Amino acid sequence: MEEPMSFSPLSGCDASPADDSLKKYEQNVELSGIKKDIEKLCEAVPQLVNLFKIKDKIGEGTFSSVYLATAQLQVGHEEKIALKHLIPTSHPIRIAAELQCLTVAGGQDNVMGVKYCFRKNDHVVIAMPYLEHESFVDILNSLSFQEVREYMFNLFIALKRIHQFGIVHRDVKPSNFLYNRRLKKYALVDFGLAQGTHDTKIELLKFVQYEAQQEGCSRNKYHGVTGHKGSLSRPAPKNLDQQCAAKTSVKRSYANTQIHIKQGKDGKEGSVGLSVQRSVFGERNFNVHSSISHESPAEKLIKQSKSVDIISRKLATKKTAISMKAMTSVVRKTTSSCPAVQTCDCYGTDKVCSTCMSRRQQVAPRAGTPGFRAPEVLTKCPNQTTAIDMWSAGVIFLSLLSGRYPFYKASDDLTALAQIMTIRGSRETIQAAKAFGKSILCSKEVPAQDLRKLCERLRGMNPDTPRLAADPPGYTSPENTVYKASYHVQTSPTQHLKDSAHKGEGDGCGSPRDCSTCLEGWDAVPDEAYDLLDKLLDLNPASRITAEAALLHPFFKDVRS
Repeated sequence: MEEPMSFSPLSGCDASPADDSLKKYEQNVELSGIKKDIEKLCEAVPQLVNLFKIKDKIGEGTFSSVYLATAQLQVGHEEKIALKHLIPTSHPIRIAAELQCLTVAGGQDNVMGVKYCFRKNDHVVIAMPYLEHESFVDILNSLSFQEVREYMFNLFIALKRIHQFGIVHRDVKPSNFLYNRRLKKYALVDFGLAQGTHDTKIELLKFVQYEAQQEGCSRNKYHGVTGHKGSLSRPAPKNLDQQCAAKTSVKRSYANTQIHIKQGKDGKEGSVGLSVQRSVFGERNFNVHSSISHESPAEKLIKQSKSVDIISRKLATKKTAISMKAMTSVVRKTTSSCPAVQTCDCYGTDKVCSTCMSRRQQVAPRAGTPGFRAPEVLTKCPNQTTAIDMWSAGVIFLSLLSGRYPFYKASDDLTALAQIMTIRGSRETIQAAKAFGKSILCSKEVPAQDLRKLCERLRGMNPDTPRLAADPPGYTSPENTVYKASYHVQTSPTQHLKDSAHKGEGDGCGSPRDCSTCLEGWDAVPDEAYDLLDKLLDLNPASRITAEAALLHPFFKDVRS
């Protein structure tokens, strides 16, 4: 569930009667829409009417809507309940898996539990305890350092809990970790995208994983024959796919910089479809196939294989003595006619060659919210673990320490990867990618940033330099970085977030100097904070800190749950 957009209220002196009328009209339209949604929900699941009074619609996401309701438990006593209405198109196994995550792992250690579940035909409503909470963007720059420490400690308690059950949340972000500042209560919510580890204790997540793998295998098995009529007696030989894809690569051309992700030892990267002489940065999703029609070498070979099958059947009717071994040799001889060595000729140009277009799509989990996806998710590594949740927690911690939210904002996966490089370094990113079977090429070397200097600069706590006046020391200028082709990438994340702050969209109260920021503890942030941040933003998932280890980090030595 995404956080609602916030707008700065008009001051009394600037507001005209026309503005007030327009504002009232918009409010009435919004209330009317909410009322209709509530009525539709009651019609779809009529048993809710007898148990709850639905008061308001408090959230809406891609896969669900959330309503605030009250339940009459005793005479004169009402309990607030959050009703999550899942969209009817959700897969039954996915819904059941989310429920099992809530019932098995939820209800304690800052993980949301479940009270009831209602179903009517294909409509499912999950009733959960309601936790009144603040918007992260509204309180970001008013939190004391101790509050930040407690916030992260409680987040790791929740992550440790679900990771012990083999649950990978896959969408950890502030709007999915509810925080009641007054009561100091926390709740990790929304397991709609969760997956299981290889040893998960949530049985239904095993089915979800199996379904995803089967879908991926099916997609890969018949990729390249879509749109061709007729049935195939057998798929193209496996070794052919490996030959035709062995020396191909995905390309993106930037003005002065190229990031190039190609096949690693453990996986094949996806195809990117782009027309000739077209700007390729941030215009199309990294994982989407092209709609341009190209006949790939694999498709040509499949046609050849079909002709071989027909000839073989004709020969079999005349000469029954032909052995299966001989037929196999004929097929192998034909398939070997496909050029084994096909080199790409589009690297560094504003086009994608037919060799790159012929590659099969890499099927890998890619859930989550842009800006919080780990490097192994952005590069479509098929083997993803609970470490992706820890990376997302690291991005939250980075926002808390820097006072900027969202910290990363990218239109596509390659832009997001480029932004990570400007903070963690291009050389370090390339080296880490090799560990999980991906190869990344970057035409410009971008140095890693000092996390303390970066956060202090953004928060305006460094007395030696003007506040928010320039990029952090050692920060590579935009002209020498990968940020060249669109608005989101023309400047560094630092400058982008400065612009956001000036427009009132970077945090809930504008720049840090415009609100009553609580400076308690911020004048002496310990080194342990940045050491933990560095371990959370470890580019290699295998060595990234776990939730259990994070709770034992020296940064939390004085914190009690």
